[in-house]
Amino acid sequence: MAKQFPAIDKATGAFIARQHLFFVASAAQTGRVNVSPKDARSLRILGPNLAAYLDQTGSGNETSAHLRADGRLTFMFCAFEGLPLILRLYGRGRVLLRGGEDYQRLLADAFAGEEPPGARQIVLLDIDLVQTSCGFGVPLFDYVDERPNLVRWAESRGEDGMDAYRREKNAVSIDGLPTGMFELED
Repeated sequence: MAKQFPAIDKATGAFIARQHLFFVASAAQTGRVNVSPKDARSLRILGPNLAAYLDQTGSGNETSAHLRADGRLTFMFCAFEGLPLILRLYGRGRVLLRGGEDYQRLLADAFAGEEPPGARQIVLLDIDLVQTSCGFGVPLFDYVDERPNLVRWAESRGEDGMDAYRREKNAVSIDGLPTGMFELED
């Protein structure tokens, strides 16, 4: 049975803290819906109604484009270990562009100033609803470790190579929506 809460409380916060993985879902009014897995080490709960993750460069930047176009954003956590549970954080999202003042401030305050190779933006979620559901259909998995591939790939490209890659692959969504990645340069 689903339960709804206006904010993250102690129990839901503890559940989130135990997770290794979460999913981010976004959509514009038209076009494709995007769902992306994220490393939970990149996540910070900044308050009962505010969460953020330090986003890594990927093959696309759908979330950023969708947030510019519509703003709806959902984070979903599934218990792959222990008692079954699914938890969703619903709300409105926004992006802090890498290199901007707000990005730098949050990077320092919430991420100890540590920016991994390939970091491209911080995504914030202003939470308006927390919902839990049974999770009975979620399989059990054993967590082994994080994959080192993304960091190695970013390190091998270097800063100039990552910039070129973002310009080629992250400037617009697969539906042609602008991501705003390079607005700080304008």
